Amino acid sequence: MASFGAQDDQRTFMIRVEPAESDLGKLAGVDLVTREVLNAQITPGEGSTRIDQIEAAPPRYGALVRTIAFGIVSGGAARFLGGGWHEIVASTAIGLVIGALALVTRRHAALERVFEPLAAFVASVLAAVIATTGFPVSVFLVTLSGVIVLIPGLMLTTAMTELSTRHLASGTARFMGALVLLLGIAFGIALGAKTAALAMGTPHSSATIELPGWTLLLSLLMSPLGFAVLLKAEPRDVPWVVLAGIVAFAGARVGSNAFGPELGAFVGGLMTGVGSNWYARLTNRPSQITLVPGLLLLVLGSVGLSSLASLLDRNVTVGVESAFRMVLIAVSLVAGILIANVVSPRRKLLARVATAERRAK
Repeated sequence: MASFGAQDDQRTFMIRVEPAESDLGKLAGVDLVTREVLNAQITPGEGSTRIDQIEAAPPRYGALVRTIAFGIVSGGAARFLGGGWHEIVASTAIGLVIGALALVTRRHAALERVFEPLAAFVASVLAAVIATTGFPVSVFLVTLSGVIVLIPGLMLTTAMTELSTRHLASGTARFMGALVLLLGIAFGIALGAKTAALAMGTPHSSATIELPGWTLLLSLLMSPLGFAVLLKAEPRDVPWVVLAGIVAFAGARVGSNAFGPELGAFVGGLMTGVGSNWYARLTNRPSQITLVPGLLLLVLGSVGLSSLASLLDRNVTVGVESAFRMVLIAVSLVAGILIANVVSPRRKLLARVATAERRAK
């Protein structure tokens, strides 16, 4: 919605737009055009032309690279969630299949609208098939890792941030969108598990085997690379994305050891927010370039999916407890981000604009 005209005689326009994928590269490009227009380096007309060119630009990474990125993120998620080698291998394979499915559904509008439930169904069936063939895996962990990219943890965090800053309309809409998306993924997993059980019998879920600590460090380096590709970050920002992932994970680990896993997310969000604000301050680029992938590594949405899975299994007590944990983690993350914006310096461009506005008043 946008309003134009004098305060007492404004006309408001509303345009219905479809939600788009995160594209950090195009975000950086639009941000650069905005700075150049504000600094009178180019005219608004030239800026509009540049934005049209940015919007029409082809994908930064090819189909094969994006598919591999799905597998890398799923395999890394399996390690973060406590899986062993078998879970990592199975999750990586399922992630590759989901990545290929994403390429197919993107070409068909009808399939694209049901991509998340369809991908969850495929992941659930594949996890059951892998376990039934005698490959020892934890079925639920492999399924969750396979669809981890689809879980709207960031969307839920953004919704909570908007509600906390009193953007009630957008916050409520985004929160309900995240909830419906979670429900769709949970439905797909439940349908896939039931279909596999009817076709092959209930699969045996094996216990996970603990891995050495260096595997966690390797996952911590590889997962941000996968997120950088999926979020279409520019190659120059990839090292910053990896560093943001390390900072987010280290902050969450320190916070969990000190305050517990729920409140520990506050420390992770705080450190990620402060680091992202400093990145924006030093490079004069959007803080979202490092903030978004850093928050994604905190895998907030996995708790919500576990809650819905428990409710579907009629474990009401466990489901409600998990849902409460999800909300508490979301609030902790939001508190960390909001406080980071208070204690860390603002971006140079925004500071100049704010100063000009105060002088004009």
